Amino acid sequence: MRRLLICLAFCVVVGIASDLLGDPGPIDLSRAAVVVREGVQDPSEKMAGHLFVDEVAKRTGLRLRLGNTWPAKANTVIAICTRGGKSSWSNLVPRSEGKDLPELKPEGFAIRVVRKPNEPNRDVVFVIGVDGRGVIFGVGRLLREMSWRRGGLAVKGTLDVSTSPTYPIRGHQLGYRHTANSYDAWTPVQYEQYIRELIVFGANCIEDIPFQDAPSSPVMPVARKVMNLKVGEICARYGIDHWAWTPADFSLKDAKRRQAELDRNEDYYRSCPRLDHVFVPGGDPGDNPVELLMPYLKDLHARLVKHHPKAGVWVSLQGFSPGQVKAFHDIVNQQKPGWLAGVVAGPSSPPIPETRVRLPRSYRLRWYPDITHCVLSQFEVHYWDPAFALTLGREPVNPRPVEYAGVFRFWAPHTDGFLTYSDGINDDVNKAVWSQLGWSPERDVREILVEYGRFFFGSKVGEAVADGLLALEYNWKGSLGENPCVLGALKLWQQLEKEYPELLDDWRFQVHLMRAYYDAYVRARLLNETRLEKRAMAVLGEAKQIGAEAAMDKALQVLSRSESQPFRPKTRRRIEELAEAAFRSIGLQTSVKRYHARNAERGAVLDFLDRPLNNRWWLEDEFAEIRKLGDEKSKLARLEVIRTWEHPGEKSFYDDIGHVGKSPHVIQTEGANTDPEMVRHDGFSHSTHWNGGMSRRRLSWLHHMRWPAGLLYEGVDPTADYVVRLTGKGMPKLRADGELLKPSKTSENIGEFKEYPIPKKLTADGKLKLTFDAIDESRLNWRQHSHVAEVWVLKR
Repeated sequence: MRRLLICLAFCVVVGIASDLLGDPGPIDLSRAAVVVREGVQDPSEKMAGHLFVDEVAKRTGLRLRLGNTWPAKANTVIAICTRGGKSSWSNLVPRSEGKDLPELKPEGFAIRVVRKPNEPNRDVVFVIGVDGRGVIFGVGRLLREMSWRRGGLAVKGTLDVSTSPTYPIRGHQLGYRHTANSYDAWTPVQYEQYIRELIVFGANCIEDIPFQDAPSSPVMPVARKVMNLKVGEICARYGIDHWAWTPADFSLKDAKRRQAELDRNEDYYRSCPRLDHVFVPGGDPGDNPVELLMPYLKDLHARLVKHHPKAGVWVSLQGFSPGQVKAFHDIVNQQKPGWLAGVVAGPSSPPIPETRVRLPRSYRLRWYPDITHCVLSQFEVHYWDPAFALTLGREPVNPRPVEYAGVFRFWAPHTDGFLTYSDGINDDVNKAVWSQLGWSPERDVREILVEYGRFFFGSKVGEAVADGLLALEYNWKGSLGENPCVLGALKLWQQLEKEYPELLDDWRFQVHLMRAYYDAYVRARLLNETRLEKRAMAVLGEAKQIGAEAAMDKALQVLSRSESQPFRPKTRRRIEELAEAAFRSIGLQTSVKRYHARNAERGAVLDFLDRPLNNRWWLEDEFAEIRKLGDEKSKLARLEVIRTWEHPGEKSFYDDIGHVGKSPHVIQTEGANTDPEMVRHDGFSHSTHWNGGMSRRRLSWLHHMRWPAGLLYEGVDPTADYVVRLTGKGMPKLRADGELLKPSKTSENIGEFKEYPIPKKLTADGKLKLTFDAIDESRLNWRQHSHVAEVWVLKR
């Protein structure tokens, strides 16, 4: 009792001291009046007050009064204005002292709280921008700082902000086309709302795709031409930059087609209410030499400035050969074309630091990072478990805040900013993180996620949502079967679902809750199907006693239990319910057949809920071939190869090269933190695109590395003879302890064995290191490059 009284007394003293020190506590904004300057012409400042009042109303149900004159009576005032802007209440705006304050730089702003001790109910929150954009970004910051609930709104009385963005280009591509996994289902109202929300997190530009990807989507509510103009109108209304991505995906030698393309572009320019930049990728798509591409860009610019005099043309060097890169830089450095605004660094472009060094400072360098894909992409998930690559595939809901923060901080300092490649809302968290890091690279990632959770879901759940998003990213770390954190992530999201059922109406909650369920479901299936395959292999061990045919029948019966016995039907049904809700609320297309996804790799995760996570399909096909063999001895021999595939016996070794949990001897080199694009080392590759993601090949042949840095073995029998066996594509140049090995069995086809005997002298010390020489395959498309899928070191 005495200790309790002491604690209470301490709390009272601290409270009194806090008051004496001037800690005012939170400011109630639920009855605040919002004032803006009268007669404003700048579109950003003009929209800032409306954006603030509208977003508050959506979240709280409160419709704050918006006007131009200072209210005679109001509990609190929120004053929104540009610095030095004239109004009837200009004399009330706090003045900043100093010349180098962040708030005085382009797009900068300050948020100042003025409290009147003699009038406790006349607090004023000033949002003061150095320019119109500074005002609207200041309003966004205030919205992210506020605590809100239905019928209530407050902000810290100690709030004091002075800031400006580090990078002048901060944007995202939102192409209204069939390839997108959600944008193509949006109405103009949804586009405006999403762009508003990106502005709240600091984005200042949007890129459209007006022409490329011609087929119309079955879910499009309006024609593409109409939506292209609407996006331009929205950018004009909010005063942010409007970009257009217009590839020259045809031969520029075709004079007739070239003229038609110039005319089509000019028609688009003429119709756009605002257009600031046109970006023409040099590749992906497009394959024109520099000597044809540059004159075409010059002609585009001449058409562009007729209608948008301050607009610029940009180009990327994606897929350029070293000779073409040199030719481009020679033109730019020698001719210094005034029509070129800058260069875009996209996937398959020359290294960003190199480009910045070679490019004259008068030209800007914009980044075009891929934040939407997980495999077959610029920034693949590092050492991703194959079970996720098979089911979630290339374009799932993919919050990767910590990993992308590392990528951003690695490359961004060489650029003037970014405009990300995105094909839908699956990367929504990534957009918020990139936008905020573009504003302030040193920002703590979790703080950004807390703001994300607070702004979209409510103050009470901001912290929990941040942890939930970090948990989803951590689900993808390491071997899925050995990652129990997946269950913890699901429990966290289920707790939010239970305590705040109203969140189920929010699409952002729907898609991340679905991911939590999906990850847990895949893990449970993986563990179950792994057990079934292990039992089936044990059955094959009985083949000599019961006969090959009986052993195959019995093994197939074991494997078929994954189909005959429904597995966790409630969890599966919940995933489907959330996918349906996400389609209805935001147009997320998680299935080709049900929801009109463009193809399997465009986020169609529902189509892979039953995709086997063991080798059942391959075994069914293998057994069918074995049954055709003429004699029992041949059948038994082949079954023994299958049974011992991953367990070749004592003092022999096996690695499934593309499986993080089954490649213990692979030497892992530097990670994504120091080599984000895996330029200096090869990471996992996942060939999940084969047969629409439904390939019946052995799973180990779908996940591989081009050339592992090496494999290291301890405990090799120094008295035995050894042979290295490989599967994969192409014929690698293999070395053992530095000595080039000669193959005794060759094959360049996937699934067939290649073998290299090892000279006995190399294993005399009981150790062995395998390495691979690089092979020049620059003439080939990357999909045709050689790779290694499996490696055995077999004791004879």
